[in-house]
This record gives sequence, C-alpha cells and structure tokens, in this order.
Amino acid sequence: MKLDSQVAIITGAGRGIGRAIALAYARQGAKLALAARSQSELQEAVSAASELGAEAIAVPTDVTSQEDAERLARSALDKFGRIDVLVNNAGISGPIGPLQGNDIADWISTVTVNLTGTFLVCRAVIPVMLEQTSGKIINLSGAGAANAWSNMSAYCSSKAAVVRLTEVLAQELDGSGITVNALGPGSVHTSMWDQMTEQAGQAGADFIHQLGLRVTSGGGASIDECAELAVWLASAESGALTGRLISAATDDFRSLPPRIADIMAGDAYTLRRVGLD
Repeated sequence: MKLDSQVAIITGAGRGIGRAIALAYARQGAKLALAARSQSELQEAVSAASELGAEAIAVPTDVTSQEDAERLARSALDKFGRIDVLVNNAGISGPIGPLQGNDIADWISTVTVNLTGTFLVCRAVIPVMLEQTSGKIINLSGAGAANAWSNMSAYCSSKAAVVRLTEVLAQELDGSGITVNALGPGSVHTSMWDQMTEQAGQAGADFIHQLGLRVTSGGGASIDECAELAVWLASAESGALTGRLISAATDDFRSLPPRIADIMAGDAYTLRRVGLD
C-alpha cells in the first residue's frame, strides 16, 4: 500500500473532497486524524475509514482558530506519535457577485478560512515535520487560483494566495525533507457547488451559474481523480516535487515521476508571469 502506516491530518474531512481523500488514504493504509467543524459528519467519515481498516480519530476543528489548529496537531501526535502528511482541504466559496456589493464580513471570512486556515494548520504541523526531517504538505487550490472568475473575488483571491503560500513554504523548507504542493481538484460536484450555483443564480452571475449547472448535472471533474492525486502527492511516488500546483483535471500526474528533476529545474506548474518574447 502506498501510504502504509503513514499518519495523515486532513482538514475539511467530513464531506466532499476531504472525505474522499480520507477514504482513499484509508484504502492505502494511512492512519488518520480527521478534522472538520461538523461533529456528525466527522464521526461518519471516521466510521467509514474504520470500516476500510484504517485507524482514525475525529478532531473537531475550526481552522481559523490558532488554538484549534495547535490542538489538532497535538491530537495526531499524541495518538500516532508522528505526522507524515497534512492535507489542507477546509475551504469555502464565499460571497458571489460584484466586489462592491459583497458583504465585507463574508469576504474577509472567506480569506480567513481559505488562506489563514491553511497558514495556521501548517504553522502547527511544520515543527513536528522538521523534527522528523520528513513530511508531505498538500494544500487544496481551486480553479479560481489560475483563472480569474468574475463575481468570485474572495474565492479566487484566497485560492491564488494559497498557491503562492505553497511556493513560499516550499522554498523555506527546501532541504528539510518536507515537500509542499498545491492540488487543483477541478470543478468537483460537492455541496459547495450546489450552494454556489444557487447563489450565482440569485446574484445574476451568469458564468458561475452556468458552470455550476454543468457541474451539478454531472459534467464536473472526477472526485476519484482528485483523491488519487492526493494519494500520489502524499506518497513516495511524488519524490522531491515541491512548490508546484498540480491539477487533477488537466495534468497527467501519473507520468510525472521521470520528469520531476526537469520540472524542478524550471517554472512548470507554478504561478509565474508570462510576457512577450
């Protein structure tokens, strides 16, 4: 198994992509510390992982709380003795509509959950990984990171920032044995897309509404591909790949291992300015 006895923390693990990643890790032999705000959904995810033979614990967590983030890391360490993988999946879509009409508190909350939440959990876990001289950090990005979507300024800004945070952390941790990558899941049909589609229709955000209708009617990206990429990034197969944004929907990640040295020598799979020659 690709993650045999590896200890993984997964945030936002109660449903959607986080739950799918948790179950994929369970099938690959990982031990799991699952975090989410919803106690009932979290317990169901733990039960499902346990049925697959995984040792799993539930740690109710608000990723925007420094105290909760630190408690999450301690809980995993106390239970399993180490932390090998961190998946920062918790996130929200935020307000939809023109920026000037967005509720200020909702806009700030989106950045706080998506970006600050990722920062706080990384900050709590990295010292453990540094002491181990090993670790894999996977930060969930989104289509809004590499594309500008009108009427979703909070989501796009926060997700682009998560990718840049990933690149900066990868540089800071170079040589430590810890890799940091961003995972672009594609437009996977989850409850967040149901909510986004409804809000976009109400706000007259036609592009998001039409995209949402396509996603929710079965035309979205594969959640299984997303979970498989999360396994690949957490496993030894991803090797020294770090500071990169890999898309489950558009990148053939299975073909990357022989090319990792070349990828790391250039700017492939990063957010870089492209100008005229």
